[in-house]
Amino acid sequence: MKRSQKDTDDSARKVNRRALVIGGVQLGILGALGLRMRYLQVDQADQFRMLAEENRVNVSLLAPARGLIHDRNGVLIAGNAQNYRIVIVREDAGDVEEALNKLVKLVKLDQETLDRTIKEVKRRSAFVPVTVADRLSWKDVAEVAVNAPALPGISPDVGLSRSYPLQDDFAHIVGYVGPVSDYYLSKTQDDDPLLQIPGFQIGKSGTEAKLEDKLRGQAGYKRIEVNAVGRVMRELDRQEGEPGENIQLTVDANLQNFVQQRLAGQSAAAVVTDVRTGDLVAVGSTPSFDPNKFVRGISSADYKELTGNKYRPLANKSVQGAYPPGSTFKMVTALAALEGGFVRPEETVYCPGYRETGGRRFHCWKRSGHGRVDLNMSLQQSCDVYYYAMAERVGIEKMSEMANRLGLGIRHDIPMSAVSDGLIPTKQWKREARGAEWLIGDSVNAVIGQGYVLASPLQLSVMTARIASGRAVTPRLVRSVNGIAQPSGAGADLGLSPSALAAVQKGMFSVSNTPRGTGYRSRIAEKTMLMAGKSGTSQVRNITAAERARGVIRNEDLPWERRDHALYVCYAPFDDPRYAVSVVVEHGGGGSSAAAPIARDILLQALYGGLPPLDAYPKNQRDEIAERQKSLQLRKAIPDSDAKIRA
Repeated sequence: MKRSQKDTDDSARKVNRRALVIGGVQLGILGALGLRMRYLQVDQADQFRMLAEENRVNVSLLAPARGLIHDRNGVLIAGNAQNYRIVIVREDAGDVEEALNKLVKLVKLDQETLDRTIKEVKRRSAFVPVTVADRLSWKDVAEVAVNAPALPGISPDVGLSRSYPLQDDFAHIVGYVGPVSDYYLSKTQDDDPLLQIPGFQIGKSGTEAKLEDKLRGQAGYKRIEVNAVGRVMRELDRQEGEPGENIQLTVDANLQNFVQQRLAGQSAAAVVTDVRTGDLVAVGSTPSFDPNKFVRGISSADYKELTGNKYRPLANKSVQGAYPPGSTFKMVTALAALEGGFVRPEETVYCPGYRETGGRRFHCWKRSGHGRVDLNMSLQQSCDVYYYAMAERVGIEKMSEMANRLGLGIRHDIPMSAVSDGLIPTKQWKREARGAEWLIGDSVNAVIGQGYVLASPLQLSVMTARIASGRAVTPRLVRSVNGIAQPSGAGADLGLSPSALAAVQKGMFSVSNTPRGTGYRSRIAEKTMLMAGKSGTSQVRNITAAERARGVIRNEDLPWERRDHALYVCYAPFDDPRYAVSVVVEHGGGGSSAAAPIARDILLQALYGGLPPLDAYPKNQRDEIAERQKSLQLRKAIPDSDAKIRA
């Protein structure tokens, strides 16, 4: 049927209308797509460019160089050694065990190392590199680098590791560093990103730990370009970290080595203090240990050997040890008595060998007694009965006050681990700590440095320096930080009566320089360096009345751990004090026989800046001293030209 012209025109109009609608819709869609493309390609171009960069560029932290530690003369004590190592990344390695099996064909690794690595890889995120082995030779590292295509996820690396060139000499002072532990991370408030770097080392003990904030430094970073499979293509940028601050200690490396050698073979400690400045010139504790073993990861066998040693090599006896000071405490009592007007220097006390106090008999070390004794003789011959009498007059509160004034019972602020407070008791202390009242017998024991009284070798050296100078000498271990000198420890005047101080100093001089003095055998013969000192012997066991009746057992007949501690404190030159020394020999027996010779040798070494001439010693001892000097295995840290008395 033929369509009319009208129908044809209507149909054409409908088609044109649909075409316009569809075309409009298409144009709208194209316009929207165009606007979206413009938004993405123009308006959002910078954001997508950044995202693309982040997908192909990795940013990682760079550990800074740890600050160096030197002695007072610039000798390196703690440094950083280049360390070649091999690391593995789990997400790149795939099968970690298979990758490690390939590695052992190139580098010798024991099963313990492999097991540790696998355990560590499982603990860490897949993208975190884990150290497989360090301190490798260049040959091993080069072998791994050449075979890198066959070792997925394994790559050589180079960094810095802590090194202690003087080994055990400074172990107790400087301490050591070690990797950040999970326990440390769980307890610390430190949010430094450096702590998240696997294997990053922080101070674990000693100066390394106490000055961690100065020595650590600040992180750097590097940006590297990687391809689709994670292989490094090139390094785009690097910003080195800010190294830690360099620390200069007050300790003299040569003298420190001598102290360690002179104390060798004994469980002992010694501290040398510069009377003028408070500088700790040597802080010795024996036996010691090699801190490098802890940095590298000490073996179970080595650690067991250290912890099983009855001489406790890991303990820093010089500042951590707290011992009954014995008769070295008598200067404290004497000064308290003189300052309080409880006795005059020329006044005498009769010593029959004991004193009855509080219904109990307290014995003098000399069973037959010393007869009539004044202050000078009481120190010279270390008469106990004289001080028992002072205990009744002075009382514990005045003694404690004087002890604190001289630096005992006070925790000195030096950057070393476990610095002891010591203990200077008072009536209130006993009530709070023991739940009992103070007794006169407690004072009698305290007055000769026994009973509750405890002091560290550091505190005894400070006490001696204060008596020698009359000033509140404060111990100082850090001489400078990044070349900036730290405050002196010379201290202000103690305000002690000059006559009282002179009387005690005279008594200490008599100890070392009169034939009846307890330290006479260990005197200094050189007239310009005469020494003042005081011996001490502190009991570590009770002597019963029955034992006294049948005869007190000699120290050498007792087991080592039940023998008395031996102590000696001294300073020199007497007329112009320069150094104060304290020595404690654990279970060494008598202070005058075991500790005094060591203290004298250390004092002379400090004064001469090296081995002293034989004529500085008494004539009858020179052959013995010469043999001892030959036997010392001293490490020379500075040139001979620098060995002199230092200003």
